Amino acid sequence: MDTMSKPAVIEYGPGQFKVVAQGSFVMCAVTGQRIALEHLKYWSVDQQEAYVSLDAVHQRREQLAGDKE
Repeated sequence: MDTMSKPAVIEYGPGQFKVVAQGSFVMCAVTGQRIALEHLKYWSVDQQEAYVSLDAVHQRREQLAGDKE
């Protein structure tokens, strides 16, 4: 399979991420949308997951807060 048509495996750090396995995109943990690596702006270091938008970040935080109740 062409690495450009498969998801990348990413290690998310504070302010940066490291590509562990080559690919051209990651999936948003909230919406399931593909995010091209060159457009990846939002992720969680603690959850090790990516988000397509700031709205998705807020949705995920609300989900996680609800799980703690």
